[in-house]
Amino acid sequence: MPLESFSIIESTLREGEQFVGANFTTDQKIKIARALDEFGVEYIEVTSPAASPQSLTDCTTIAGLGLKAKVLTQTRCTIADARLAMETGVDGIDVLIGTSSVLRQFSHGKDIPRIIEMAREVVSFLLGHGFEVRFSTEDSFRSNVEDIIPIYQAVDALGITRVGIADTVGVATPLQVYNLVSRVRQAVKCDIEFHGHNDSGCAIANAYCALEAGATHVDASILGIGERNGIASLGGLVARLYACDRTLVAKYNLPKLVELDNMVADIVGVGIPFNNYITGITAFTHKAGIHAKAVLNNPETYEILDPQDFGLTRYISIAHRLTGWNAIKARAEQLSLRLSDEELHVATAHIKALADEKPIGLDDVDAVLRGMSQQREERHG
Repeated sequence: MPLESFSIIESTLREGEQFVGANFTTDQKIKIARALDEFGVEYIEVTSPAASPQSLTDCTTIAGLGLKAKVLTQTRCTIADARLAMETGVDGIDVLIGTSSVLRQFSHGKDIPRIIEMAREVVSFLLGHGFEVRFSTEDSFRSNVEDIIPIYQAVDALGITRVGIADTVGVATPLQVYNLVSRVRQAVKCDIEFHGHNDSGCAIANAYCALEAGATHVDASILGIGERNGIASLGGLVARLYACDRTLVAKYNLPKLVELDNMVADIVGVGIPFNNYITGITAFTHKAGIHAKAVLNNPETYEILDPQDFGLTRYISIAHRLTGWNAIKARAEQLSLRLSDEELHVATAHIKALADEKPIGLDDVDAVLRGMSQQREERHG
């Protein structure tokens, strides 16, 4: 299926609340939800109302904000949880149950026939009340595929909105994700959602491969926060899709990513990593001389993402031993200094030598260029 039809289920207010540093207040949840809505995500998922009395209140509050995005909440596969979720006013309810042998043995103790029975009961109940419903197997990639396919087919036969595939412990590889999603795509008619954790560093790649294989919905969170190492980050997923075809993410307010990342980083008390997708401090910084020359001539030579599309600018780092004369020339032009190519080469050699002796900054570069310009004026009177 074409990638153009995908939707993002943004889970900062559900999965993200499981991050060790996340203790969102109601006001913070409202602020995050409104900002995500301005960014343009299709869905916002919030913590189960069964988690705590405050979670119930917050779920109802977010559902009542009148957002353009649909509001979802996640529940266990029980009628009691489903009934409580219905009362909050959410648009959709995400039901899940563990299906791997380890979860069936040590979490809930149910066998596959009983899981199918429970799934049919809860999904039928929710569909009967007009809700958008997703049923997900938990720990899908450590589950027997011959066990989970019949579960998906059972709920698909009821007319479920979508089924979910979850890499709950981050064990899957992109190829495994592609193969399983493809298998499920052949088995059901409904939409397919993918939820992938980042324990082994594949969350974004796995989410992208899920879409390539036929998934229609992928989960993400701001900065990728969540249980343990979290899930696919919203910015990273956007970067991956943009790099494939920037029209895929044209529907989103891309400059809003900076605000979202900064907001959540501040709330949960972490810094944005220097190499974070799009919003990291070095994301659009060029240092090597050969790179700087090419980027100055045509940014696309070394940039797959255009910083202007995200409300950002590129930075050419020139105060170091790797600098090139093209970058130094560009800086001289910024300072309105008229220097010949020969003078610029001399200045560049001087800057390189200076940087070999000690760490230097932009002020040192400017001092060299201004000194060269003054010498030029003195020579030419």
